[in-house]
Amino acid sequence: MRRRTFLAASVSAATVACSSGTTVDPEPSPTPSNLAAQTISDQGPVTLTVWDQEVLAGQNAQIEALNAQFQEEFPNVTVRRLSQSFDDLRKQSAMALPGDDVPDVVQVSNTRADMGAFVAEDLLLGLDDHAVAYGWNERFPASVLQGMRYSADGLTFGEGGLYGLPQTGSIVGFYYRQQTLDQLGGEMPATWEDLFALIDEARGAGMQPMVLGNLEKWPALHVLGALQNAYVPTDDVLALALGKAGASWVTEGNVQALTKLASWSADGYFGDSPNGVDYETAARSFVEGKAAFFLAGSWLAADLEQEVEEGLRFMPPPPGLDGTPASSGGTGVPWAIPAHAQNPDVAAAYLDFITRPEAMGTIAANGNVPVLRTVDLAPEAGVNLDIFEAFTTVTEQGVLVPFLDNATPTFGDTAGTALQDLIGGQKDPEAVAETLQADYAGFVS
Repeated sequence: MRRRTFLAASVSAATVACSSGTTVDPEPSPTPSNLAAQTISDQGPVTLTVWDQEVLAGQNAQIEALNAQFQEEFPNVTVRRLSQSFDDLRKQSAMALPGDDVPDVVQVSNTRADMGAFVAEDLLLGLDDHAVAYGWNERFPASVLQGMRYSADGLTFGEGGLYGLPQTGSIVGFYYRQQTLDQLGGEMPATWEDLFALIDEARGAGMQPMVLGNLEKWPALHVLGALQNAYVPTDDVLALALGKAGASWVTEGNVQALTKLASWSADGYFGDSPNGVDYETAARSFVEGKAAFFLAGSWLAADLEQEVEEGLRFMPPPPGLDGTPASSGGTGVPWAIPAHAQNPDVAAAYLDFITRPEAMGTIAANGNVPVLRTVDLAPEAGVNLDIFEAFTTVTEQGVLVPFLDNATPTFGDTAGTALQDLIGGQKDPEAVAETLQADYAGFVS
């Protein structure tokens, strides 16, 4: 899963929100665990270096607030934070982690190309001992922690040792304005047929139906991940996303999903030249009212709500073929500890602090989806009510399908390029399916 900076002015606004105390917590924080208190007090003055990609408005606000709380509770620790875009952090981590000058805490995407590769090279600290000591296995559902588990060789995803902890949840769906839905009849689509008809109706009403910025290649994977649910059995989608044997990209359903994506592009449903538009520009176009729908992740909610004057809404994809609620999603980028970290025990105490149930109140108050206590912390209205409800429904009643770039170590690059070719008309759906299958089959074999 990949994220980008969006609306640069939002970061300074988030800093103001933090300084004004936007850290609502519905329950009082308990006394720190004896383990954390003893671990940190034994260290003397500590500078804890943290690298993150929490640059969106709500993300920046939540981590600034939690860092302030952590330092207040443990005054001998100074958090030295380096925040940068997802892509910049990914590149810097790949260069830095093999050496000795590494952060104490770093966010690492749980894809095979990132976390899996770092695990295989012994560059991340295994967290199983800390999980036992801090009770993380009881704090988090097993279905959540499996997204941070890898075998020691980095090849098996979802099983093995624990190498990260999540703070937030994420889900991909359709952003829209309530006034747009009202103009198109006011009915929420209950099925994929209804959704396709609604999108067609937007085109018939003279609107640009959707916006897509696919310059960076990965956004189209989110669109394809949604469309798969309309044509492919959920179990097969899940197997493909996890890189498990037993499924295939060369099926009628997958070709239908690719065909729908190609036809939307050819017919101008994404506007002109979506491959030449970046993610931030696409988001800006939606904010400016240039498209009826924007298929994107829940992590954009705080930024979009800040910019859209009123009526911002979110709907998950309709249920899959078997009626199961399903959507691409998972957790936010996990927090990990490099194997060469100077302060690994303090880093573990920090991970415990920023993911404890009390921290979820701060996360929710800043417009993000907490991975725990989601129902308890849902707002009474607004786009985040839609998102919290969608995340809860999919995680409790359906299937939250991992992002497709988890499938193999090279799938993100393979699929990103192939989907650009599909959207640009250079390859037909059958040829793209064969390309995806070659990457997938080469890995699972």
